[in-house]
Amino acid sequence: MITEQNTPPTRQHSGRPAGAVYADRGSSHFDILLAAMVTVVVLSGIGAAKGVSFGTIPGTGFDILTDGGFFLFPLAYVLGDIITELYGARSARRAILTSFAVSILASVSYQVIIALPPFPGEYGQAKQEALELALGPVWIIVLAGLAGFLAGQSLNSFVVTRMKRRMGERGLIARLFTSSGLGELVDTLIFCSIASVAIGITTLEQWAEYTLLGFLYKVIVQYAMIPVTSAVIRWLKRTDRSYQERLAADRRSAA
Repeated sequence: MITEQNTPPTRQHSGRPAGAVYADRGSSHFDILLAAMVTVVVLSGIGAAKGVSFGTIPGTGFDILTDGGFFLFPLAYVLGDIITELYGARSARRAILTSFAVSILASVSYQVIIALPPFPGEYGQAKQEALELALGPVWIIVLAGLAGFLAGQSLNSFVVTRMKRRMGERGLIARLFTSSGLGELVDTLIFCSIASVAIGITTLEQWAEYTLLGFLYKVIVQYAMIPVTSAVIRWLKRTDRSYQERLAADRRSAA
């Protein structure tokens, strides 16, 4: 089994901060977190194919435009933060790639389902048209999500890992705040540029409103959830035996 290993800082005097410590990915928590991330990413791809309008902000002319996956996708970043902090960047990349491999399989399956001949009659034709309308554009959303999420989450994981390497186990809140903002900015710019075609956005103004609102919403949700995210991470660290064993070993080597 391949596990995350990090070399402790070279200072050997007593009292230095512990190095970056990660749990064994084979522990009981990783499979649950991975399953949750895959589910969120697949469902977000379906929901994001629908454009959503909440009207216009009075007196501003700013249209509140988003997509049907807006309430789900920030959870993917929360789960990514948890996996990166607890298991390391390599495990986070594995979770990201697994999520999108399943999403690609899902989008290919939708196209096969659409291509299959429907039942004859009005009901069969109506269902065929509904499937084409609802699931047909999902592959564009998956492509947009793949490009945006890979870039954004990779940056997110990179920032968390580098900051943890420098700070050890301290500074969890700072890591989450810094990585979330940068990751979401890159993700939103790429995703909205590609996905806007699938949800019916046709003007530069609509794209700007969609992108700005998407970025602000995702960042606000992630920042609002940081107390919960950090509490979950600390609980997982306390309850993961492999993490505790590695932390104890790292502290002994630092003494």
